[in-house]
Amino acid sequence: MSGSGSRRVAPGPGQESVWDYPRPPRVEPSREHIALRFNGAVILDTRDSVRVLETSHPPTYYLPRSAFAAGVLQPVNGHSMCEYKGLAGYLAIVVGDRRLDAAAWYYPTPQPGFEALAGRVAVYPGRLDECRVDGEIVRPQPGDFYGGWVTDRIVGPFKGAPGTLGW
Repeated sequence: MSGSGSRRVAPGPGQESVWDYPRPPRVEPSREHIALRFNGAVILDTRDSVRVLETSHPPTYYLPRSAFAAGVLQPVNGHSMCEYKGLAGYLAIVVGDRRLDAAAWYYPTPQPGFEALAGRVAVYPGRLDECRVDGEIVRPQPGDFYGGWVTDRIVGPFKGAPGTLGW
């Protein structure tokens, strides 16, 4: 945690420290119950997800595109590049009269080692009305760039807050 100005929080029983996650990131399957709500509707309810775990970041959950309610995901312009995962595309989330542009992203052709992300979508939890992991309401990773999911199971400190860019 060089230059972080913060101390690693020791994980308690059943917890994980983001400082024990690897770099480059690791992808692992999860059977946790994931539910997403937006504009009064459940837009996803699944136990099929993968988590991407990377040093200093809360997990990002990638969910089957096919598990989203019909018509909720709509393509938008724009892309970004991850040195590990590859070229990302963005999606709007649309329910009724509400639309969130670039609220979700995906990797159409993930790079080697990240093939498990193919056909999956990640969302920014702070932009939806509610994201849950095993019934617990998710708190978004600090900042406006990263899409990590903070639960009581995860301890930090987390990258994304002011002053953490150099971590």
